[in-house]
Amino acid sequence: MSTTKSPAAAEAPAPERRRGIPFWAQVFIGLGVGIVLGFVARRFELDWLAATLETVGGTFVQLLKVIVVPLVLTAIIVSIANLRQVSNAAKLAVQTLAWFAITATASVAVGIGLGLLTNPGQHANLDTTAGEAPSRTGSWLDFLSSIVPGNILGLDVSSRLRESGESISVSSSLSFNVLQLVVIGIAIGAAALAVGKKADPFVNFTRSALEIFSKLVWWVIRLSPIGTAALIGRAVAIYEWDVMAALGVFTLDVYIGCFIVLLVIYPIVARINGLSPLKFYAGAWPAIQFAFVSRSSIGTLPLTQRVTTRNLGVAPEYASFSVPIGATTKMDGCAAIYPALAAITVAQLFGVQLGVIDYVLIAFVSVVGSAATAGLTGAVVMLTLTLATLGLPLEGVGLLLAIDPILDMIRTATNVAGQALVPTIVAKRNGLLDRERYDSNRFATAAERLEESEDDLAHNGDSDESAEKSREKVLAGV
Repeated sequence: MSTTKSPAAAEAPAPERRRGIPFWAQVFIGLGVGIVLGFVARRFELDWLAATLETVGGTFVQLLKVIVVPLVLTAIIVSIANLRQVSNAAKLAVQTLAWFAITATASVAVGIGLGLLTNPGQHANLDTTAGEAPSRTGSWLDFLSSIVPGNILGLDVSSRLRESGESISVSSSLSFNVLQLVVIGIAIGAAALAVGKKADPFVNFTRSALEIFSKLVWWVIRLSPIGTAALIGRAVAIYEWDVMAALGVFTLDVYIGCFIVLLVIYPIVARINGLSPLKFYAGAWPAIQFAFVSRSSIGTLPLTQRVTTRNLGVAPEYASFSVPIGATTKMDGCAAIYPALAAITVAQLFGVQLGVIDYVLIAFVSVVGSAATAGLTGAVVMLTLTLATLGLPLEGVGLLLAIDPILDMIRTATNVAGQALVPTIVAKRNGLLDRERYDSNRFATAAERLEESEDDLAHNGDSDESAEKSREKVLAGV
């Protein structure tokens, strides 16, 4: 049969792609609109506007968190089942954890160095009697309890009493433990791998479900401009700016520390592994940008995984395993820089002298403690674990909570950057990185490619078969 195309077919114009405002520009516009709305709500004391921003922003993040549950579970199952195509799975896992520890150690060193250089607690004008110990503290045993799933989806149900006038109501809420999801996914994937051919229908079904959930995630991510406006607007409207003046040195230290990690430590790590830092940040920027606004590594997880594979070129089989692990244990902002600076600040506020052993303990808690508290969310848990290990007053946590939202932005952005960087360099070292895709990154085109990735196959004429061949070449290290 002849495969020669007819003249009409050969001359048929390629379908034109609709031109509009790029997705990255939409997010920046949302950021600007949110700042304006936040200042308006604060300046004119518009409680209804602040409440609306809080509701819209909270709903957006909650939608992402809901989608994370099935997305992570199906992605882990599929990635484990596909490990039969990767001969060095154990080596990949060890290298991933090793680079997590290396970058965490460098990050905590930055935090301790800044704390010793600037003495943030001595410049803080705070009444230490106003501090309150948190109701929930971190523990070294949290890791053991957090990895044992309570149910098949790793969901937790919590109830809370609410008093409104003379009436008392009970509200219940669902939350999930990402670390438990990872454990469940690994167990099911390993079982499917052990069963062999008989598990193929289940694996194929799970792979199809993963595609569906990925599409749902992308639909939610397309709402990012609205979510960004609401989240940043809420932060501007309700933030206690006066408190930041009293802790100005500490606040500045946290931002400087995170920028040192983002602009010095991570680029050095990328260069050592033969990767361009600019190309990395161009590819990872959509996730880092969204993490800064949303203040949630878990909420950003679907986008982090997407940019890691679509923009940075990491093999999906490896990224679907390493990125969720990173979202629970790789927290250079929340679990390294912040606890180190906060511990030094609290010690100085309460007049406690720290010695060399104490600084070693801070480093140890920052590197190992993030795994111990991996099933729990929030920097407060890591901070309480650090303070408890050093024997410092837990009341110091209450003094720092007032400025936590503004600090959490840069901390989360740093977390997500590390969660994308480590899988990228491990993939590079093991021939699982598509260098052509990685090296093509530019800030605008990376975000646009992420936005238009669902249409790329149709416009480029690539078939599912050719896409599969490309994936196999990456897995083979070609």
